[in-house]
Amino acid sequence: MNEYYLVFFTAFVLSFFFTPVARQLAFKLGILDIPKDDRKVHKEPIPYLGGAAIYASAIFTMLIFSDLDKTAVSIMVGGTVIFLIGLIDDIKDISPKLKLAGQIIAAMIAVYGGAKINYITNPIPGYNVIYLEHFATPISILWIVGITNTINLVDGLDGLASGVAAISASTMMFMASISGFDYILLECAVIAGSSLGFLPYNFNPAKIFMGDTGALFLGYMLAVISILGFLKTVTLAAIIIMVLVLGIPLFDTFFAIVRRIRNKKPIMEADRGHVHHRLLAKGFTQRQTVLILYIVSILFGAAAIFFSDSEPLEGSLVIGAVSIIIVYTGKKLGFISKVNEEEDKDQEE
Repeated sequence: MNEYYLVFFTAFVLSFFFTPVARQLAFKLGILDIPKDDRKVHKEPIPYLGGAAIYASAIFTMLIFSDLDKTAVSIMVGGTVIFLIGLIDDIKDISPKLKLAGQIIAAMIAVYGGAKINYITNPIPGYNVIYLEHFATPISILWIVGITNTINLVDGLDGLASGVAAISASTMMFMASISGFDYILLECAVIAGSSLGFLPYNFNPAKIFMGDTGALFLGYMLAVISILGFLKTVTLAAIIIMVLVLGIPLFDTFFAIVRRIRNKKPIMEADRGHVHHRLLAKGFTQRQTVLILYIVSILFGAAAIFFSDSEPLEGSLVIGAVSIIIVYTGKKLGFISKVNEEEDKDQEE
């Protein structure tokens, strides 16, 4: 494990020192997030390009410590495609179709490198394995693209996305170490270190944002790592574990889809119903909201670790309790109800 501590430390240090450079470059190039609508919590222009620091630190660390086999190279190439798509979108907004096309290409590169869900185990009593065959590639691409975008959806408050990504990567790193998935430990350490090295500059009040460049890259890396380590073969247990590990972004995305369908709104239409918006509307400050969601992410991670090493009955009780809490909290905070934009704005101010 000492090697992976060194990987983590290297990624952390590189990200910590690259971020101020990215901030200065963003000011020089005019790559700034200028608040234009009420969905923006900040009031002053904030430089983007934090994602470039995260990307650079991750890639350099992988180049230093990876064996550069087919899988490692595909992850870096796919991550570079995602990075470029996010960078172009941060500099000049691109159409959702073009952004999606880039994400699919990046996902296909990862699948080519081995990040593929090959078969489903034990879905029906009496059948041990169902090989996905021709469906393996599209299902794997769907998972990668979906998770890539979930991190972007929670990137709405200072330090939220980078902190949640770091917690998720750290949880997977811990689980990989006790489950014997040594081949993904390096990638987990890279993402955890890169995210945490960026966090001091991104925590409220943020000096720099990661933008789509960073959010999409982190989401992509977490998606690929999850397949390589836990979803190579799909079991109910593996799905539950990954849902818990990526709890905040996955459930926020789920509630957003349900809310928009219920309110007869386009699924891709932005609103103020995300979990961080609802907590702000309840009177919590930005820092309080982010810290609350950090704690929730840690609890999700702890539940995933407990579930992975528990007896079936104990695991079922944990999942039942978590499900009840999620549904109750979602209804209580109005995650699936109609969003009153003006009322929320007044409460936050």
